[in-house]
Amino acid sequence: MPHEELRESVPVLTFPRQTLVSLLVFAIVWETLSHLAPYLGIPPFAIPSFVRIARSFTTITPIDIAVTLARVIAALLVSFVLGLALAMAMYRSDSLDKYLHPMIRLLMAVPVVSWILFAVLWFPGVEFRIGFVLVVVCGPVFLIDTLDAMRGVPRDLRHMMQSFRPTTWQFFLKLMLPAIVPTIFTSWKVNISLAIRVVTIAELVGAVTGIGHQLSVAQELFSVADVFAWTLVLVALLFLLEAMVARAEARVLRWRA
Repeated sequence: MPHEELRESVPVLTFPRQTLVSLLVFAIVWETLSHLAPYLGIPPFAIPSFVRIARSFTTITPIDIAVTLARVIAALLVSFVLGLALAMAMYRSDSLDKYLHPMIRLLMAVPVVSWILFAVLWFPGVEFRIGFVLVVVCGPVFLIDTLDAMRGVPRDLRHMMQSFRPTTWQFFLKLMLPAIVPTIFTSWKVNISLAIRVVTIAELVGAVTGIGHQLSVAQELFSVADVFAWTLVLVALLFLLEAMVARAEARVLRWRA
């Protein structure tokens, strides 16, 4: 049956036993240290027990999670569209590539902290600042990965396609896009992890909502339990987004199985 074949072709996401063991060992060591902290000369708040961390989870506000998630998804979509469009233009124009490529490399060399400072000095709106930082960091990754993938398409295939005198749109839609889909998914996985880290730092500066802002509040209150709880939320968001991309990749590229 077609539906049964589709279900079989898409792998089910599993949680490896080794991962569970590693997490269990970490939890035991952390809980033990939390009880031994006073005897080791460590302040009790520095290594909170999981009971205190569980209490911190009860104070987590869903609106902040939703705001951070929306910022990440919106910025990644904008970065992908801009990166793909520029990659197509640079692939078709050698002169454009020669002028833009050094600038793209320069953008990628600038530290995230510098971009955040630039955004604070240049733009008045908090949302635009965060979006700008995310796009300027993630966009070049999409661009370079996509451009390299296009150049990796075999020359024979390109010449064969050009012999049919396709339009620019047909050339990219019929040949380039199917060829670079695996690289696009890989680039999305890399940028999701990057965006989660960047948005947290960006929200620390000036934002009044989001997980980064809540981490800043927890730092001001010296609440390691709150920092731990919000960090686990960030990790969970990262795993969720990566799982969604992996699921889509498995469906689109099921012919590779």
